[in-house]
Amino acid sequence: MEKLDKDILALLADDSRLTARKIAAALGEDAKLVEERIRTLEDNGVIVKYTAIENSDLTDDDLVEALIEVKVTPQRGAGFDAIAQEIAANSEVKNLYLMSGAYDLAVTVECKSLKDVSRFVYEKISTYESVISTATHFILKKYKVEGALMKKGGENRLSIQA
Repeated sequence: MEKLDKDILALLADDSRLTARKIAAALGEDAKLVEERIRTLEDNGVIVKYTAIENSDLTDDDLVEALIEVKVTPQRGAGFDAIAQEIAANSEVKNLYLMSGAYDLAVTVECKSLKDVSRFVYEKISTYESVISTATHFILKKYKVEGALMKKGGENRLSIQA
């Protein structure tokens, strides 16, 4: 990957609202070139999604988030990928990672209640044949998400002007 692409990705990762024009100004590049590079990164699957990070302490959102560690038996010919794809297909799943350590998969879920998280674990995750065990951890408070500090009123936000 070229340096320009890496620089564009770094700026978008910090603030996905940046326009190609603002990115071009920050990097001293032509806006059309930056726009083309962003489109190529999207088309090639390097940029998967643009998203906003919500400070749930400031919304009326009462969703429950949990981190579920899952120990599995890898499947012949598919390793961990097949079970990971099955788990990822559930709408409650927000993130899914293959991990080193005592558990193989780390799954973050978002549900309407503690009971729904529990139900997800015992009705879905634990029913997969290759699942050996799980450990569920409820997220009580977020201090930092994707590099952004979760401060009241967003006082940590920086404005980028071009």
